Amino acid sequence: MPTAHEAETQVCHPHPCLWTRGQQRIEGPSSTWEARRHTGPEEADQPPSMSSHAAPPAAPSRNPCCLCWCCCCSCSWSEGRRQAWRPSGESKLQPLPSCEACSTPSPEEVRTWAQSFDKLMHSPAGRSAFRAFLRTEYSEENMLFWLACEELKAEANQHVVDEKARLIYEDYVSILSPKEVSLDSRVREGINKKMQEPSAHTFDDAQLQIYTLMHRDSYPRFLGSPAYRSLLLQGGSQSSHEA
Repeated sequence: MPTAHEAETQVCHPHPCLWTRGQQRIEGPSSTWEARRHTGPEEADQPPSMSSHAAPPAAPSRNPCCLCWCCCCSCSWSEGRRQAWRPSGESKLQPLPSCEACSTPSPEEVRTWAQSFDKLMHSPAGRSAFRAFLRTEYSEENMLFWLACEELKAEANQHVVDEKARLIYEDYVSILSPKEVSLDSRVREGINKKMQEPSAHTFDDAQLQIYTLMHRDSYPRFLGSPAYRSLLLQGGSQSSHEA
């Protein structure tokens, strides 16, 4: 049996575990109460001072999520690379001149376009007329991609090659681009590997594939289109007036 003094001690001092749990509930998320208990209400209202030796919190780092140029990710590394290679004030490749800016082809030249697709593509006026036709079929990006590849192959400056290659990728190869051209998986994988070290011939396989697509699919429809027949009639009328 505890004595009267021991019983009084138990009443004044609760069980240590219960007191500890109660203290944790009071001290839990709030440090204001603890500051007031030690320093008083005036000092506790002041913001805590930073120690001269305390290191600032480190900013969370973002590791590169991929090393490919598929543009499927928005990691800080790929975004920084795109901004580094993109010239200031220019977001995409400059558009080519409109078809109206090209000179009117001669009747003989217009007729040669029906002889072969190569002759059509080697003629500036032929490319312009064909591009205008592709625009009506919502496939102008095929011609734009082919012309961009031709411009890239004519570039000798490696820094400019890197810049143009990445712009071509973003404009015509990236699955996020509204002007993406149709390429098979083999060609696309090859481009992704070559983009680690771009060159003037990075898109050669893709350019050939798009060239073949235009040759087999769009070129026959162009020769039977009202636009081409109109050019032939204009050439015939000019020949009759000259005669």
